[in-house]
Amino acid sequence: MSGVAGKLFVIEGTDGSGKSTQFQLLCRAMTEAGIHHREVVFPRYAEESSALVRMYLGGKFGSRPDDVGPYAASTFYAVDRYASYKTDWQADYQAGVPVLCDRYTTSNAVHQAAKLQGDEREQYLRWLFDFEYRLLGLPEPDEVFFLDMPAQKALELLHRRQGDAGDIHETDHEYLARCRDSALGLCARCGWTRIDCAPSGTPRSPEDISADIVRRVMRALGR
Repeated sequence: MSGVAGKLFVIEGTDGSGKSTQFQLLCRAMTEAGIHHREVVFPRYAEESSALVRMYLGGKFGSRPDDVGPYAASTFYAVDRYASYKTDWQADYQAGVPVLCDRYTTSNAVHQAAKLQGDEREQYLRWLFDFEYRLLGLPEPDEVFFLDMPAQKALELLHRRQGDAGDIHETDHEYLARCRDSALGLCARCGWTRIDCAPSGTPRSPEDISADIVRRVMRALGR
């Protein structure tokens, strides 16, 4: 590897938590600060490498998330990330350019670990991080921001945005609640930064949430 690797920041959260909005606000803040960076959104639905992801979310392998085991589902997403890294942003990252990601390996950890409990969940997480970070050679994030939106509020925001439409993750309300529980455990296990998006059940403004994230990113970049 040549050069000095850049920083990798990930915006993570369950469906309806506001990931896309926070990612866009962070990207805007970086641009306004004059910081050259790369922006990556996963899954890359328009690319061939996401074909199995699209089939999975579209219900081709079963109408419920639990119809596909966590190991199989994880490989669908990992292949898309590997293709993205090798063909798009590896050179910039290795040259020291900060990379911002809307979802990453961390999404597999949140959504697929929610299908397991206890020792099986921990075994899966060890496999996942070894598979993506060591065997596939994807870089580990420097910081992960988990947008913690209570499950009921996330469902309300999802319904407001898209009505009854949605993929097999978004329309399974019980599964979404399990994903939040999984993510909170990961915050403790992996040292992710939990961003409380709705203290006392009242959602904060996107701008207020963004200020927390931007401040932490700038600090990590020495700004």
